Amino acid sequence: MSAFPLEGLPERVTIHEVGPRDGLQNEKAIVPVADKAEFIARLADAGLRTIEATSFVHPKWVPQLADAEELLATMTRAEGVRYPVLVPNERGLDRALASGITEIAVFASATESFARRNLNRTIDESLEMFAPVVGRARENGLWVRAYVSMAFGDPWEGEVPVEQVVSVAVRLMDLGCSQLSLGDTIGVGTPGHVTALIGALTEAGVGADRLAVHFHDTYGQALANTLAALRCGVTVVDSSAGGIGGCPYAESATGNLATEDLVWMLHGLGIETGVDLPKLAATSRWMAARLGRPSPSRVVQALSSKD
Repeated sequence: MSAFPLEGLPERVTIHEVGPRDGLQNEKAIVPVADKAEFIARLADAGLRTIEATSFVHPKWVPQLADAEELLATMTRAEGVRYPVLVPNERGLDRALASGITEIAVFASATESFARRNLNRTIDESLEMFAPVVGRARENGLWVRAYVSMAFGDPWEGEVPVEQVVSVAVRLMDLGCSQLSLGDTIGVGTPGHVTALIGALTEAGVGADRLAVHFHDTYGQALANTLAALRCGVTVVDSSAGGIGGCPYAESATGNLATEDLVWMLHGLGIETGVDLPKLAATSRWMAARLGRPSPSRVVQALSSKD
């Protein structure tokens, strides 16, 4: 594949792989621990250096990830690879610390409706819950990421005002988080909206160097939105191997941006990722076979047709 670079884009992008956590949490079937561990090992072997491994959410709410401790105890942690986990509260943090985790993420909402459905709290109450989590995590030397979901639209409230997202985002970062991932949970964002939100966050003191983007492809806009974010200076992009996953609390949230589709675009732009695309596609085909359905990734499908 020849590369045709465009001006104004970064030389390298860090891919934050969310397949083992965000991808598998939405599956109806429970994936065995051994398969999850192999999935993570294969992703690392394909060159991914940040792999979100699991979540310490209560098993009642996300039974697919009830095996978090077992997974972390059995999986191979490759040298140079980061394995953050999602932590909802102080109990989750306790579990993460006991498992030897060094990086965590908290998951907030830009809207009251989703905060109620996902966290059973208002936005203010959720931020109050996260404050001691982030504080204790930092005291223990952990790196902390914050997700802000429904950053572009909400199935119950419609389009989310930019200033509302900025307000929640700034409050999250003020708690002590190192990175903020902007979640287009239902996939309604467009490039202009992405540009406007990142610009507003920059003006509010949260620059592109502290941002990541997390797009869903519900309306086919994930790659276009990613390119818009890169033009704004963002260099961290969330994606899910094979395009698996969605959100169990938002029925209109379809699959994540597929890591293979992202890598194909980035490599075509001459942007380094460190990812071996054939190995990654083979990994997604392997996982798709275990999930009992084809990978939704266009690139995986295209490469499979050539095999």
